[in-house]
Amino acid sequence: MRCPFCGAVDDKVIDSRASNEQMVIRRRRECLACSRRYTTYERIEEAPFRVVKKDGSRVPFDRKRILAGMLRACEKRPVSTDTLEEVTSRIEARINEMFDTEVSSRFIGSLVMDELKKLDQVAYVRFASVYREFKDVSEFMDELKSMLSKDANGPDQAGQAG
Repeated sequence: MRCPFCGAVDDKVIDSRASNEQMVIRRRRECLACSRRYTTYERIEEAPFRVVKKDGSRVPFDRKRILAGMLRACEKRPVSTDTLEEVTSRIEARINEMFDTEVSSRFIGSLVMDELKKLDQVAYVRFASVYREFKDVSEFMDELKSMLSKDANGPDQAGQAG
């Protein structure tokens, strides 16, 4: 670290403390050349994470958009906001562990649909109808039939969203 007073590069750390909820390390340093003290802050370098939209444009990742979409889908459904916050955190964590700088909006949408399908079938259908951009009622009905046939094959979803 270069001393802000004399420009020398030799210093020693006198004190280190975490601050800002453990996101920043504050260090008191003393220049070995001029003996003056100064403070530095160390933080993780965060590269801006981007979402690649269907049209190829890129926008900053915003977890609030995921939550807002699920809130709309779950409107007047027996799903708490706390549950949706947990689901949003799970989705965000999965994205962060799988991708470094960019993720497609399609992948995010499929994660949301998977979570909503487990959580509430009506919310899932609402979200899917917007996300998949059904062209007509027959496409919508095909999705419902697919979902109902899967339910008939296993009790894991039955009665959950009644």
